[in-house]
Amino acid sequence: PPASQLLLFVQRHTSTTFIMQRLPTGETVIVPRNFKLLEELEHSEKGLGDMSISYGLVDSSDIFMGEWNGGILGPHGTQHDSRFYELRISIPESYPAMPPKVRFVSRVNMNCVDPKSGEVIYSKVPATKNWNRNMGMEQILISLRAEMASGENRRLKQPLEGSTF
Repeated sequence: PPASQLLLFVQRHTSTTFIMQRLPTGETVIVPRNFKLLEELEHSEKGLGDMSISYGLVDSSDIFMGEWNGGILGPHGTQHDSRFYELRISIPESYPAMPPKVRFVSRVNMNCVDPKSGEVIYSKVPATKNWNRNMGMEQILISLRAEMASGENRRLKQPLEGSTF
């Protein structure tokens, strides 16, 4: 059957979380959570997005695709310049209706990151604050990188490179 019929069948017969996409014909298609995650994985593995960020599965055999590694290359002209920050991304069952939980593994000093745990403070990051189900991990990582270059964060003294939360 055509993909649109297959997706509608999946919607009616499972309890999976869905994402809605509008086709050029104006038809709305609802994409299941795992299809969305597979699309994001493929996008990242093929290097199709912003090359200053990266993300991928922690365990390639995880069929639920729940735990991801993320990486951000610090923006030029900031205290983050030439640093690589490692992050952990946890995907909830409610994804993509709700954003993933994002936490820095590498120690970083930013106004949108909890200084004790490394967890991203959603209300201070545009991509998580304005989350919608058509967004993904790439938008969160790009938004965090933009925050590194913001006036509030670009000059903040950073912990020793290589230190972790």
